[in-house]
Amino acid sequence: MKTVVTFLIVALCAAAPLIAQRGFKLSGKHLKSVLGINIFSFFGMLTALTVLMWTGHTDVFAAGEAAAEGLSSGMQYLAAALSTGLGCIGGGIAVAAAASAALGAISEDPTIMGKSLIFVALAEGIALYGLLIAFMILP
Repeated sequence: MKTVVTFLIVALCAAAPLIAQRGFKLSGKHLKSVLGINIFSFFGMLTALTVLMWTGHTDVFAAGEAAAEGLSSGMQYLAAALSTGLGCIGGGIAVAAAASAALGAISEDPTIMGKSLIFVALAEGIALYGLLIAFMILP
């Protein structure tokens, strides 16, 4: 019963910002309302997930060491995939912004090409950091 109630609280907290954003125009004093709802839902979700974490069943590893190893291995692969995927998405967004700005700056002043390429390379490094973290996570 506690798990169902906690799940409902988490779902309500996750949906509250989306519902609030649809109801308000994002201007003036409505921004404060939407920000307040976002903050309330974040801390509500944090509290609900903490309660769910501490009231969960601890007999997950009762089946033996094989179950623990399987769960641990699966989480490692999931973490590696998330670090690589999110790193590449972030790197792509950063490269898109930096490269378009660099091309505009180079068209006005060709002498700053080296500086602009450094910024594009730094943005590309975000994806490489995600890949390095994935290699560190995997066994």
